[in-house]
Amino acid sequence: MIPLLRDLVRPYRASLFFILVAMVVQTATSLAAPWPLKIILDNVVGSHKLPWWLDEAMKPVLSVTGSGKMHIAAAAAIITVLIALMGALASYVANYYTESVGQWVANDLRMRTYHHLERLSLGYFDTHQTGSLLSTITTDIQTIQGFASSSTLSIVVDLFTILGMLGIMFWLNWDFTLIIVAVTPFMLLLASRFKKVVKKATREVRKQQSNMVAVVQQGLESMRVVKAFGRQELEQEELGEVSRATVDAALKARKVKALLSPMVAIIVSLCTAVVLWRGSSLILAGTMTAGALTVFLSYLTKFFKPVKDLATITNQIAQTAVGVERIRGILDADMIIPEHPDASEPPQNLRGEIVFDQVAFAYDSETPVLKQVSFTIKPGQMVGIVGATGGGKSTIVSLIPRFYDPTAGQVKIDGVDIRQYKLQALRNQIGYVLQETVLFRGTVRDNIAYGRAGATEEEILAAAKLANADEFIARMPHGYDTMVGERGDTLSGGQRQRIGIARAVIRNNPILILDEPTAALDTESERAVIEALDRLMKGKTVITIAHRLSTIRNSDKILVLKDGAVAEEGTHDELLALGGVYAGLYRAQFETAPVRSGP
Repeated sequence: MIPLLRDLVRPYRASLFFILVAMVVQTATSLAAPWPLKIILDNVVGSHKLPWWLDEAMKPVLSVTGSGKMHIAAAAAIITVLIALMGALASYVANYYTESVGQWVANDLRMRTYHHLERLSLGYFDTHQTGSLLSTITTDIQTIQGFASSSTLSIVVDLFTILGMLGIMFWLNWDFTLIIVAVTPFMLLLASRFKKVVKKATREVRKQQSNMVAVVQQGLESMRVVKAFGRQELEQEELGEVSRATVDAALKARKVKALLSPMVAIIVSLCTAVVLWRGSSLILAGTMTAGALTVFLSYLTKFFKPVKDLATITNQIAQTAVGVERIRGILDADMIIPEHPDASEPPQNLRGEIVFDQVAFAYDSETPVLKQVSFTIKPGQMVGIVGATGGGKSTIVSLIPRFYDPTAGQVKIDGVDIRQYKLQALRNQIGYVLQETVLFRGTVRDNIAYGRAGATEEEILAAAKLANADEFIARMPHGYDTMVGERGDTLSGGQRQRIGIARAVIRNNPILILDEPTAALDTESERAVIEALDRLMKGKTVITIAHRLSTIRNSDKILVLKDGAVAEEGTHDELLALGGVYAGLYRAQFETAPVRSGP
């Protein structure tokens, strides 16, 4: 935990310096606060003379007020106000700068975590719930921010205060101070014994909270399906189950945490009783003044408060430690697609030749997905990929932009292993139109321009027209400035797809990947989308995942996958004539029509 926090606060060393100075002043004023009362009791009400050092310190004030007893009382009152003003100013500076550092540390950690998540391969997201990741980026980072903003300040001030009080109390009466010091180790030991138990309980709470966020997120994202199938009660039951588990975990944690504070309070009261009894005997014996006992009692309250705070802050430390653990779990994830140290930019005018050379891939070591796959796609060719579900179609197109890396073999573009290219530059050469276009919160214009940063208004309009999207966009209430609902639910499937095609048009990449972009469309929408795709595909190397074989019958080449390997390869006519896997798939889709070799 400490190394991560140290790295995060390093850029804010100047602010930390101001915080440290303010804390020192705050501690000094806290230590000085009971002394005016001591002066009143010993030197105004009582008959003791001011110590020489205190007399010297008060001379500037006494020179104004005078040196009589009431003058000393007036000076003590003025000093009380001055101490309070200095303490208030120091407290303001410390709190403001600490909150500022805490907020910026949270911002930096949030951005660092999200940036790392973006660098992870898709394999990481295949095995981690989005809700849990959201909980970590929000709640856990907020916990760390709270610790950095408030608890850290409290710990440092408390430590300064304890050390200062011990020094003054030993100076006033060292043997009397030993009574207080003797109790401190027991309190710290008590706190340390609680720490492990509290941390374990807190970890379980955070786990259950993450599960609850995941269930809520899943239900909200799938509300259309939930309502369509009338499964609201099922979703409520699932949420109720994880919510109750969260409550149970929180109550168990609170049961442990609630024990510490009263136990500390009892120890403090016992120690206070001993000090009162022993102090009274010393005053009667003439070895201690009433003012000195007052200072001791004031320090006793203030001394055990920071000790108690340090003991009870175990809860915040445990929550922060758990939060750091969960963030470290993300930051330490090594499922990052590595970039070669000598990686180069791919040429701007890629020809688009794609070669798979003995490529194998597995999401886990026990389940191979691709087995020694080899094929070549020439520049400008349109290639269809077909096969049964789970045969590896999506995996093949995921390897081209390096969403994953093959476990064996090579993927080459224009004769160069794609691992020799800079990752982002490689992906910038590839366009996508997926089965379901994902739209983001924003305007229609923003969603089209998402394809390429810095796209001009003219380019956006031209892309929309090529994608057959301009017509329906123009009919929207605010045209291109119309806000798109979350995930584009306010648009039809065909409209979403045409915006997705416009997004691909504006990229104008030499390689284009299509993942059955017309599978979920009605006939009219499909016709508009196919027309737009025909324009988009001109002059590009196109790889199409197809479930409807009619969409790829005019492809230059069709790859037929079976059990993770290329079972057949050829044109539509050649594969039909072969009478193998492809012909079987074709008959299954068009069994009412005779199999024929022509289009």
